Amino acid sequence: MSAANLDVYNRPDVAAHYAGLEYLTPCERRLFDLYIKPGAAILDLGVGGGRTTPYLSSRASRYVGVDYAPEMIRVCRQKHPGLEFLVAEASDLHSLTACSFDAIVFAFNGLDYVIPDEARGKCLKECCRVLKPEGILLFSSHNPRSIFVRPQWNRLHVRELANAVGGSGHLAAGIVYSVLSLAAILRAFFLAGGSSAIRILTRVPARAFRRGEGYGFEWAHGGLATHYGIPRKVVAEVEQYGFRPRKILGDDYPATSGEYTTDWYYYVFSKPDLAGEVHRCA
Repeated sequence: MSAANLDVYNRPDVAAHYAGLEYLTPCERRLFDLYIKPGAAILDLGVGGGRTTPYLSSRASRYVGVDYAPEMIRVCRQKHPGLEFLVAEASDLHSLTACSFDAIVFAFNGLDYVIPDEARGKCLKECCRVLKPEGILLFSSHNPRSIFVRPQWNRLHVRELANAVGGSGHLAAGIVYSVLSLAAILRAFFLAGGSSAIRILTRVPARAFRRGEGYGFEWAHGGLATHYGIPRKVVAEVEQYGFRPRKILGDDYPATSGEYTTDWYYYVFSKPDLAGEVHRCA
């Protein structure tokens, strides 16, 4: 499964897709601002095409982007020639010194593609090793019980289109806006209903849905083997490697998260600096 995923991520067309993404979600921006201090040494794991690079590197005293797909690192170096990027497995960060980073970010559910379970465990051990005491581990992970898709439509786009069609007359533009809004709402509910039906049929019978943790497939880029976990399961797993949970926030922030509607959650953990213990950072 891992080799097949790497083949997908190493395709030039897939790397080009991720290289073209240049945004942060409201959830990411909120957590980055809260937990990553300016001047921090930041490790950006699963950096992909460098979507998070501009924002994180602008806050960092040292920034290192890591990905296991050489093509991803190639496009990152091309986009950001002055920054440090490494080709490495997230489960094997031997080239990085212990206790050398204040924060590790593993965005876009990258940890869910570190498979099988043994590799994910090694990754969490490596993250603990390279983080300084009180350092932050921030990542996202798929929710296996996300089966209902919220209907969405672009109100601003509808308003702009209504003004273009209705002209300068306020009455005409208002009528057009009402008609277009109704059409957009109906379309959004139709699409959301169809997507929800597919998820119910494919996810509810799956072991990951019943147990709250397990493997399945995301159909992006032709199909990727993916690990899923509900918050309780994710927290329990990460705590085994010495981390303390700090915050959980749904990717649908600022909307209210729900067990059956939130696609994935962002997690913030810290590496404790235990009183009376000496950390061996070597």
